[in-house]
Parts: sequence; structure tokens; C-alpha cells
Amino acid sequence: MTSADTQDTQGVTPPPPPPAEITYTGQYSINPLGEVSFRKLCGQLPSVLRRIARMSWDVDRRAVVLLLVCQLVTGVAAAVLLAAMAGAMRPVLGGGSVADRLHAALPALLVVAGASALTRGSAAVSTYAERRITPRLTTVTDTALVEAVCRVEAAAYAVDGFADRQEAAEMGVIRTHVMVSDAQRFMSALVRMVTASGVLSVLNPLMLPLLLLAVLPAGVGAVLSARVDYEIHYANVADRNVRGMMRWWSTTPKYADEVRANGMTDYLLYWYRSLSERVDGRTLTAAPRTLRIALVSSVVGGVFLVATWAVLAWLAVTGRVALALAATAVVAVQTTLAALSQVIINGAAVFHTSLYLSDMQAFLDDAEARAPDRGEFTVSAPVEEIRLDEVTYQYPGKDKPAVDRVSLTLRRGEILAVVGVNGSGKSTLTRLITGIYLADKGRVTWNGSDLARIAEATVWSRTGLVPQIFAQWPLRVRENVTLGQPRTFDDGEVWQALDAVGMREAVEDLPHGLDTLLAREVFGGAELSGGQWQRLACSRALYRRPSLLILDEPTSQMDPRGEHAIFEEIKAIAGDRITIVVTHRLENTKVADHIVVMDQGRITEQGGYDELVHAGGTFAELLALSQDR
Repeated sequence: MTSADTQDTQGVTPPPPPPAEITYTGQYSINPLGEVSFRKLCGQLPSVLRRIARMSWDVDRRAVVLLLVCQLVTGVAAAVLLAAMAGAMRPVLGGGSVADRLHAALPALLVVAGASALTRGSAAVSTYAERRITPRLTTVTDTALVEAVCRVEAAAYAVDGFADRQEAAEMGVIRTHVMVSDAQRFMSALVRMVTASGVLSVLNPLMLPLLLLAVLPAGVGAVLSARVDYEIHYANVADRNVRGMMRWWSTTPKYADEVRANGMTDYLLYWYRSLSERVDGRTLTAAPRTLRIALVSSVVGGVFLVATWAVLAWLAVTGRVALALAATAVVAVQTTLAALSQVIINGAAVFHTSLYLSDMQAFLDDAEARAPDRGEFTVSAPVEEIRLDEVTYQYPGKDKPAVDRVSLTLRRGEILAVVGVNGSGKSTLTRLITGIYLADKGRVTWNGSDLARIAEATVWSRTGLVPQIFAQWPLRVRENVTLGQPRTFDDGEVWQALDAVGMREAVEDLPHGLDTLLAREVFGGAELSGGQWQRLACSRALYRRPSLLILDEPTSQMDPRGEHAIFEEIKAIAGDRITIVVTHRLENTKVADHIVVMDQGRITEQGGYDELVHAGGTFAELLALSQDR
């Protein structure tokens, strides 16, 4: 009896395995803050402010000008406010009756009220300008990230760390929601601080350095705390990325049946909770560090603040500063202290944002470098011939090529069937033929032109692909067929494509016909069966009328009637294009003019159906296995 049998008889089951520890190596696994000095970190603030200003300027120049004017008005109002305050203090603290003193102080008090109102109005206008910039700035950065991911070479997805750097870049997009607000508050506080400090320096130069020493520890502490926060964020990137994917797979209705019927709910919750606890654990581990930073900075800052108030009291008591000026100094100190606190808080926020913006910009730069740039040659219709000459392709990090020294010729009007066991390189071969991947060695040519030198858009405009795993777009039926590229203003050609795959009746039965939204999760939306979705995916490729039509397991979810209709349509339209069918159902290869059998990335057999059936090779073996059921 095995140990497993013993456990079963005793009613003991092993605990569920915890989520794997995911670590990456290489240049992108290194925390960029690991070897950066504090001085260099603080020196980033001006460049970050310039970057924010430049990004905002590209979005809404008028709003940026409005923000700058408001900062200027804030500074002027702060200076006027303190000067008027000093002017009001002299008669208020002077001799005479209360009425006479208030009457003498009235003009200065009116100026104080006006300056205060101007400051509040400026703040309101700044908020308005900020709200004009922020939504559009977030949209621009978010769209840029989506575009970068969509346009990058498909091979980049297989590079270690690409998905994690994308997740880190997503944080940069999220930070744009508060980026302008933080920068605006930082600049506003900085202007008020400079203004109040100037007034304080005029009253007594000794006050300013003491005040700076009082808040400097808080500034250092805030920046160091931001650094710790970012270190934890960086350590949690991989786990958050995987957790996000697991959340989608666990909660999407498309896989609800599998989750429930297989009793996966408890394990998925355990898995999700374990990842969350791992993320939280790193955050909680950092809490004592941030506490120590906060306590030390508060104690040191408090000592210098007490010294500042003591000096001010000594100046007033010894008569070195007039009582009115001392009262104004109290207001100036409070104003400077409040402004400095805001400079520290918002400066730390801006600094924090700079880290995420750097991640985002680094990812966008890397994605741009990985975007296709293959030349300006174009492919004209019809595509008469596609040739592969000793083509080899190996995925990053893999030991063996997925496609190894394959040579093949495809001609217009012919149907090629590609068969083989799972992992033999069939789908990779189709990606090389379409230029989704570029060969590491050898050449793929369309009408004699090397794909590496042809603008990819012209190749893909002449390609129709039904992949093995196809998208179920949450769009209307019409857009699911045209993919947003209609050729006419009427729906005649859409219905032709649906007729070709036997979907007319199913679409007519939907609540709104072609206008039905295919998303059950959305109110008013509808859902299709697996086979109907696959037919719809085939209709997209047929609607395009491509020069190259590739169908990768196009009927795997269809009933025999639907499968027969699809292959009849393939035969009917094959004369105008090159057609490739990838399939495990070897009986379907009878439709092909030529068949290639792949194994471990190489073509091991090729010929016609009858020829391969009697050749006694892999094709005949797989066919016999498929029939022996």
C-alpha cells in the first residue's frame, strides 16, 4: 500500500499548496532606489515639477497659465497680508482709546480682509484649473500605456519581468489623479513660505535659520518615509500582478461553471488570501521603520521649534523688536511654519509620484524601443506566394527553438493544413508567417519581400486570423464581425459573413439583432454559446476577405453541422487567397491541397492526404489513434 493510500484510509489529506514565491533576476529586478543618495532623491523634485508642467502644458495650456497666475497672486497676497498685519498692529497696540486705535487700524484691516479674500479666490481658481487638467492628463497617460502595450512586438510578452514593469507603470497612471494637485499645493505652499520667510528675515534675520532647522527634520523624515513606501511597493509588484490576474479569473462569469463544479472556490479564496497576506506582511514589516523615522524627525524638529519661540520671546522682552513687530513675527512664524509643513507634505508626495512616473516612463521608453520598425515597403494584393527559408524562432528564456529550420512555400489558391501534437510549433509557425514574430534566423517573404523590411500594418491589413484562443469582445454583434473596420454603410456584407458561418438565425433571435451587446455582465447584454462565439470569430476573418486566411482549430467547439459548413465555405473561397488550417481533427485535412506534419518545431512529413495516410508515419499514427475510440 502506498503512502497516499494510507493517508486516504486514515482520512488525512494534505493542506493546499501556498502560492509560489515569484522572483525575477536581471536589470529590471533591481530596486532603482537601492543605490541612490538622499541628495539625489531631493534633487529630483525640480525635474519632476518640470515634467508635470510639461505634461500639463501639452494637455491644457490655458489651465497651466491660470495655475501659474494663481501662484503669483497667492505670493503677492501673502506679502500684502503680512505687511498690512504689521500696519494694523501698530495702532492696535499703541496708545489712545479703543475706538481711536480701531479707527486708525481700519485701512490696514480692510487690506488684510482683501488679501485674505484674494488668497481664497486664488485657491478656488487653482482648483478649477487643476480639475481641467487632471482628467485629461490621466486619460492621456493611460491611453499612452495601453497603446504602448498594444503596439509592442508580441515577442516582448515572453520577456521576464515585462508584465511586472507594466504593473509598476500602471501605478504611474494612477498617480496622475493626484499629481497636478500635489504639485500645485507644493508650489503654492512654497510661494507662501518664501513670502513669509522674507518678511520674517526683515523683522530679524536670526529667526529664519532657526525656523528652517525646525522643519528640516520633518522634510527629511517625509522623504525617507516615501522611500520606504516605494521599496515596499517595488517588493510587492510581482505578487500584486499575479493576484490581479487571479482575481479576474476567479470572478469573471466566463469561468464560473468550472470554479463551482470543480469545487475550486475554497482553494481560490485561500490562494487569494495568502497572496494578500504576503503583500500585507511586507507592508507591516516596514511599519516600525517608518515609526522610527517619524519619531526621530519629530523630536529633533520639536527641539528647534522651541528654540525658535524662545528666541522670539527673548527679542520681544529685551526690546530688540518692537511689540507690534513681535506680534507680526508671531503671525509670520505661524504662516511660515504652516507653509513649510505643506511644502514638506506635498513635496514628499511629489517626490513619491516621481518614482512611479519614472517607472511609467521607463516602461513606455522600453515599449517604444520594442515596437515594430520594419521598414517602409508595402505588400500589394494579391499575395501570390509566401516563402519560408530555413526559418528558426526561439522564445526568450527557452532552451529549444519553437520552430527549427523550417522551409515552406505557400501559393495563392492552395489550402495548407498544419498538424502535429501539442507543442510541436504549429501556432508559432503561423505567427512567423503573419509577421507577429520575426524569425531569429532565415527569412519569411511575401511576394519576394522580406517581412523584416515590410511595414507590419500592410501585412496585417491583408491577413485574417482565427486563433485557437479568440477574443469574445464586449461589443455589439456588428462590431464583433467588422472589428470596427466597416467597408460599407449598410449591413449587407456583415450578413454575408454571418450567413457563411451559419449564424443568421442565431443573430436574428437576439434582442436587438446586430445591435445586441455581447456582454451578459452589462444590463441589456446577451451571451452566445461556445460554438456560436467560434462561428462569430470565423465570420470576422471571412468579412475581411484577406489575402492570407489562417484558421487555428476553427471548429473545435462546433457541432458536426457547423463544422461541415465552415469547411465547405473554406473550400469555396480558397481560390482567391492563401489558406492555412491548423487542426487536430485529421479528417478535416482532406480539404487541404498540401499537409505538413510538425514535431518539435520541424516539418517531419508533408504531402497529400492519401499519400500521408499510407506513408506509415506520424500522420498515419495520429489518424489511427483518432479513429480508435
